[in-house]
Amino acid sequence: MKKLILTCLAATVFFASCNQGAKNSEGNTTENTTSATADSNDGIGKMDFKETVYDFGNIKEGEVVKHVFKFENTGTSPVILSQVSASCGCTTPTYTTAPILPGKEGEITVEFNSAGQVGQQQKIITIASNAESNITTVQLKGTVEAI
Repeated sequence: MKKLILTCLAATVFFASCNQGAKNSEGNTTENTTSATADSNDGIGKMDFKETVYDFGNIKEGEVVKHVFKFENTGTSPVILSQVSASCGCTTPTYTTAPILPGKEGEITVEFNSAGQVGQQQKIITIASNAESNITTVQLKGTVEAI
């Protein structure tokens, strides 16, 4: 009986988690993507974000916040984003899928739906790429007020 209760509890926690697959710029869900790597002879790409934290301030529950995180490839090799995911299903990222050449810009657009998310919010967006820092994060934060 104890095993059954623990199994049910584990399944509930698993299915109730807020994570969902990220969506690419074409709206398709990405799950298990392979990270691309640059040839050691070609140098390495580097993502230089204009900002890594966006504070949306105070909003009413149910409002949708949309923000674009822009970055420049300041490295010497193209940057390829292999996966972008959010810490919660209420946050949906889309991103540049084409390789970002040195000196060019890429972007990650994040949409946060505040329905059912009352209180202080901090949503982490994790970016996997072939850049110098293979895993990078940006975040949305603010306060959602009940209506």
